[in-house]
Amino acid sequence: MVKRTRVGRSSVCGIVLASLLMTGQVAALEPEHEIRRLMLATEEAVTGENWGEAGEYLNRLQQLEGEKPADYFYFRGRVMLEAGHFNESRAALEKYVSQAGAEGKHYNDALKLITNVEKARKKEGARASQNSQNKSEPVAIIEPAGDESLTKLKQLYLAESDAEALVIHANTLLEGVGWRSDQRIVRLDRPADITYKLDRRNDVISIQESRREEDSRVVKTTESLGVFGVNPQIEWNCESATASCWIYDPRDGSRLMKLSQDREKAEEIARTLGRLIKTMQGVGQPRS
Repeated sequence: MVKRTRVGRSSVCGIVLASLLMTGQVAALEPEHEIRRLMLATEEAVTGENWGEAGEYLNRLQQLEGEKPADYFYFRGRVMLEAGHFNESRAALEKYVSQAGAEGKHYNDALKLITNVEKARKKEGARASQNSQNKSEPVAIIEPAGDESLTKLKQLYLAESDAEALVIHANTLLEGVGWRSDQRIVRLDRPADITYKLDRRNDVISIQESRREEDSRVVKTTESLGVFGVNPQIEWNCESATASCWIYDPRDGSRLMKLSQDREKAEEIARTLGRLIKTMQGVGQPRS
């Protein structure tokens, strides 16, 4: 009799546990509360200059539905500035100023940061201009890959669409050209200092940069590239002085991706990115 009672209790416990697990899944925080939680975590990470954590929280916030508070754009602007993504940084900071106004908590700081972004872009432009004058060869311009090679890529990666095949191919290429501060010894068991990964959603290409800090922390930031109105001819260049190759942003010609000094891979990545932009442009139409 006692044995049957124990079995019954065990069964009941199992049912209660399963019920609690299901309830836990259903009882997740509603979007407005989750946004607030992640905003508090982001603020704490930024205050402590833990840029990797801040970037991760911001990426999670970006994926949530619901209106983001103005401070979201301020923190995003700060993280993007730290990562050297000046276009994204300025756009986010300007949106914060527009939404928060002069009464915003970070209003004055945001204005100062916009000035800092402006100065940083000028310095980068001056360096790029100097390098352009010093190098003996022009910046290469890559035309998008042809339809024949695209068909082969779909077969190779068993992809369902042209864009999917191009994303997979680009990421495969990017895995082997991560930039390293010390180019003398390249060990396969040690990750590169800067790496990239592409993704796509609707008419936007997401370019995630992972930057390894001196204390082995990894700071991840994401650059969003809308394809409509963008020229699919991608410029690239390799510099012996910095032992690196650069893929340039088709929107404004600024530096977009810093790769190791592998000319063939840089050329192929530029070609693949250009083809991806052109393919995505052809699939949909710009939103009104």
